[in-house]
Amino acid sequence: MSSKERPTLGGARIKTRKRNIAVPNDPSGFADNVIQFFRDKDGDLDAISKVIGEVDDLDFSRYGDTLFEVIFTGHALQPGSVVPLEDASDQPWNVLACEPTKSGILVYVSFVQKLIRRRPFLIKNLENNLQRLLQSLEHYGPEDRKKLAVFTALTFSQKLGLPPETIFEGLLKDAIVQKGTVLSFLTEFCKEYLADNKFEELVSLLKRAKVDDRLLEFFPMQKRTVEAFNDHFHKAGLDVLVEYNNKKVFDIKLRELKATVTTMISEEAPVDDVIAFAKKEKKDSSLPEVDVLLDLWDAMMDAVQWSGKNQQQNTNLALRQVKGRGKLLGAFSTTSKAEFALIYKVQACCYEDAKLMKLFAEIVRILYDLDVLGEDTILTWYRKGTNPKGRQVFVKALEPFVKWLEEAEEEDDE
Repeated sequence: MSSKERPTLGGARIKTRKRNIAVPNDPSGFADNVIQFFRDKDGDLDAISKVIGEVDDLDFSRYGDTLFEVIFTGHALQPGSVVPLEDASDQPWNVLACEPTKSGILVYVSFVQKLIRRRPFLIKNLENNLQRLLQSLEHYGPEDRKKLAVFTALTFSQKLGLPPETIFEGLLKDAIVQKGTVLSFLTEFCKEYLADNKFEELVSLLKRAKVDDRLLEFFPMQKRTVEAFNDHFHKAGLDVLVEYNNKKVFDIKLRELKATVTTMISEEAPVDDVIAFAKKEKKDSSLPEVDVLLDLWDAMMDAVQWSGKNQQQNTNLALRQVKGRGKLLGAFSTTSKAEFALIYKVQACCYEDAKLMKLFAEIVRILYDLDVLGEDTILTWYRKGTNPKGRQVFVKALEPFVKWLEEAEEEDDE
């Protein structure tokens, strides 16, 4: 054997590695095949869904986006745009060509639903296409924009599995919001969704989409006011959305008020300064007195620097806060309704916080001395209070003070 020859195993088969063969990308060809299905079945979506979902020759995993382009627009689109491919074939059975009615569009939603059941991975392609179309709403007329809004609402009503956050958050870009088309989409979407679902379900959907606190951002910058919001949705017949947003605005304003007051109290700002600030915020934001009062109580408690060393120290800190800042509560406890709201708030607070559990009667007495709680309010709560949280314990603790009030009342009568 020559030294240059390599030894071999007799009869051994030497395998050669197969190389990956790159298949050229052909979305146009895929679209033509899909369109042919539509033509062969004369647009019968039920018949098409039974056939097309079982065809193995169509590479849905590679051309899923193209499939939905044909379903939405009737033809394949250029990458990243809503412009048709050059020389693209067309078919008239698509979402943007159907009647702008719920019944007309629901047929296509059901068709898509059947496709996704057979091939669940197509949900991502549906998501991609909807995102692209909705972010290009200005390229379509009012009727087509309405069709897209109704289609989107029905996909969520029918629970196809779309993630709402990717659909809605992409719309909150000033460049497209400024054109007003996003607001018209949101309006039509809400109207259609509420036709089949409760308002609480819409709120849940908006929360999942992370836009429930950002509804004003759907308005062009120059119209981004509560007044413009209320006027627009009132005219659209969506008063429930107006009420919801007003409450959200109130909640945000109240949170901001509470945070600022807590800081002012922690920094030992004069009580009169805190009262002046709170009254100005109440007036400027039209905040209800009762809500302001309850938030001020929370701010007072949040501002207490709990030592945590022993119960007696915490007791002293809490009572000192009520004595020193009770005047703040008195400025907003001007009606019997406000007084009752406050005494129930104190009851709940003392029940839920172990540090305050034994202080209810003492706090009520201090608030009485400061003219924050009236005698009638205390006696009515004692005799007819409806909140059961810790009531038996608190009634017993308050009994000596109530007895003193009743005796004083009898002396006044005499």
